[in-house]
Amino acid sequence: MEGAIVIIPTYNEIENVEAIVKAVFSQSDDIHILIVDDNSPDATASRVKTLQKEFKGRLHLEVRQEKSGLGTAYIHGFKWCLDNSYEYIFEMDADFSHNPKDLQRLYDTCAIEGADMSIGSRYITGVNVVNWPMGRVLMSYCASKYVRFITGMNINDTTAGYVCYKRKVLESIDLDTIKFIGYAFQIEMKFKAYLKKFEIKEVPVIFTDRTKGESKLSKGIISEAVFGVISMKIKSFFKK
Repeated sequence: MEGAIVIIPTYNEIENVEAIVKAVFSQSDDIHILIVDDNSPDATASRVKTLQKEFKGRLHLEVRQEKSGLGTAYIHGFKWCLDNSYEYIFEMDADFSHNPKDLQRLYDTCAIEGADMSIGSRYITGVNVVNWPMGRVLMSYCASKYVRFITGMNINDTTAGYVCYKRKVLESIDLDTIKFIGYAFQIEMKFKAYLKKFEIKEVPVIFTDRTKGESKLSKGIISEAVFGVISMKIKSFFKK
């Protein structure tokens, strides 16, 4: 996976960070990782610094001063990766809900099949979610259907957070104008790429809920996604 880097945002992921770093690196000798840590009080960043001695030149760390939201962590990471000349830039969770073994398929979809953006999709071949309560499965599935209806995007998993971008996609988006900071960030990034007519392909994956650490999902994040999508769509009518 030449020219590829995986951005992994962290906040209190001391239980997962070493295992996820080693699992990602086991997929390819070429792939790099950028950890964007929001000054985790559990010393996640310190563990990463120790791992950097083992993975010199491949494991990178950016520590922010406070917990400022998933979206701003990724924006920080995107800018860092663009400044450092990476060609394929991934989003990935630290908690193993995204299987590192799927990185190669997402990469190949862009590097070989020619997509500009590939999405690890939970819903393209049914509902591929493990260990979620039924209520959360239904909420997530219906949210993606709702977003697809409102925005017109031909994407089954609009809220997916396992994504590979070609650098030209991120270069074309004014990252400073991205509004959402929670999970709606994932929707907004897809919508921006969709409006610019980039080729987006979904790759079926199985999503497995975390077994260690705590979920960062909250009612505020859900509300942002539900109500923000309508505003985002309306504003798109007034832009070229």
